[in-house]
Amino acid sequence: MNHFRFAHLADAHVGAWPRDLALRTALRESVLRALAQVATEKCDFLLIAGDLFHLPSPDPAEVAPIARALHRLNEQGIRIYAIFGSHDYVLHETSWLDVLSDGGLFVRVAPSPALSEGKEWSLPWLTDEVTGTVIAGISGRAQGLDTRAYESMNSEEFCRQKGFHIFLYHAAVTEFLPVELQGRVEGVPLARLPPKCGYYAGGHIHETYRGKGPGGEGVLVNPGATFGTSLTDLDKIAQGRTQAGIVIVDVADGVARPSWKITTEPSSIRIIDLEVQGLGVEEAVRKIQGVMDAPTSGAAPEIVIPRLHGERTLSFDVGLLAKELRDPGSGPAIHLDLNDLTTKEESGPSPVADPADVEGSVLSSYLKGDARLPGLSEEENLRRARLLLEELRRPPSSGESVEDYRRRVVARGTKILTEEGTEGGPGA
Repeated sequence: MNHFRFAHLADAHVGAWPRDLALRTALRESVLRALAQVATEKCDFLLIAGDLFHLPSPDPAEVAPIARALHRLNEQGIRIYAIFGSHDYVLHETSWLDVLSDGGLFVRVAPSPALSEGKEWSLPWLTDEVTGTVIAGISGRAQGLDTRAYESMNSEEFCRQKGFHIFLYHAAVTEFLPVELQGRVEGVPLARLPPKCGYYAGGHIHETYRGKGPGGEGVLVNPGATFGTSLTDLDKIAQGRTQAGIVIVDVADGVARPSWKITTEPSSIRIIDLEVQGLGVEEAVRKIQGVMDAPTSGAAPEIVIPRLHGERTLSFDVGLLAKELRDPGSGPAIHLDLNDLTTKEESGPSPVADPADVEGSVLSSYLKGDARLPGLSEEENLRRARLLLEELRRPPSSGESVEDYRRRVVARGTKILTEEGTEGGPGA
């Protein structure tokens, strides 16, 4: 065909935000709006570049509406081609993607993702019979195990086929890694992707980017997360760094022209920075609600993220704070960002003296060895060890994702261990 149209979806992560019903629902609705756009735009086919679901076996209640949406696309003659992502692929077990594929809702582009490391293999492909498009791909796997497949891939036969070529991948492309992920995420060099494809359909990195394929040929697109699985993702949407939605691609005379259909508007997410140092829970609730109730230009946000700053005492119960802010009515979804909230010791005797004394003795004994921070007194080492232990004991707040909880604990722990003290030390 001289002209055709397809859609490109990635990183939907349906079922994410397991402890936050409001955000989990908002994510699912965003994905359903994206799938509805495929029919509205009269696309010939849909590409899913991995992580349709957040887990290999998500709650069936999350799967059912997505399956119905895919079935409606099938009924309208829209073909669906998909690869596995690092979240919805599981070795030697059946995932929901397997079930939906075996049920005929979509075609797996990469049916054999497990490859012998180091052994050359030939990239398989399929052809969309209506448009003549030649499609191949590599499924994502956890911990970057899929990156080995690119090293030994032979794509010559795929590239020799006649027709417009599309390559799906669920991996970080080294040249397009965001600055904050460089050195932390293993990437695939651009040169290892098959050459001379008209369109490279990416996934895995939760940030929108667009560029050229190997040798400057073809269009390479990573849509970014449809909604996101962390506060960082939502922040990127609010800033406009991620165009949350689905990509619609028009192909005419062998040239791909992508455009974005947004399903989560930046204005629907409001992030407010609040200083809560010295406040009790009731005072913090009043301050947050006061800012939320203040008139703003434009439509009311659907999601509000209070980003709390300052020191809290150990008696400041963030779980109670989240509970007090939760609106059982039709207000916006509220999700606390605690990454910049630190903890300080309270003066006065410990309410549980005996265990604290035992704990102090154990820590003091341990800190007499190599575990001590150099340049600090025993008292200062003990103080920091107590703060670090308290931080590690703090449970995730209501609705806080595993990623955000880990990021907060690591950031706070690092600050405790490296902060400048009156005596000098690692941070001095």
